[in-house]
Amino acid sequence: MGYDVKPNAAHLKLAEWEKQGKLRAIITQNIDGLHQAAGSKKVIELHGNTMHCHCMRCNKSYKISAILETEGVPRCKICHGIIKPDTVLYGEKLDKHLLEKATAYIRKADMLIVGGTSLTVNPAVSLVHEFKNKPLVIINLGLTPMDERADLRIYDKIGQVFSAI
Repeated sequence: MGYDVKPNAAHLKLAEWEKQGKLRAIITQNIDGLHQAAGSKKVIELHGNTMHCHCMRCNKSYKISAILETEGVPRCKICHGIIKPDTVLYGEKLDKHLLEKATAYIRKADMLIVGGTSLTVNPAVSLVHEFKNKPLVIINLGLTPMDERADLRIYDKIGQVFSAI
């Protein structure tokens, strides 16, 4: 993520709802940190966050600047291991504890708003299956496999929808 990217209307509205006590948590597959930049505090980042990094050998934490300000392969100052963003790459397993936390929030929710995802990849699909017998809202540009379960479907960009709320 470049430093010039800013939260959109959806990020800002969700942060506002959290401050008002209307939103318990945000569960996201995005890795850009825009929810936190908008002011959200309870964000479960299933695929990690590019703004935080760690050494793959000794696990020392680093900020993204450790990578951006390095020519070549970024190396740990302590053990000289490779520094990588705290993101889940293809083939890597998701954090079991984050999935359990996300599932708990979804099961307790009064309403679930799913936005900006085609719902064709796990864990998004399996998490929506955990939400039962309560209002489900899907906001996406196109159809999803869960549309029939939704009480409200909006086919548009999530930022545009939230700017109209």
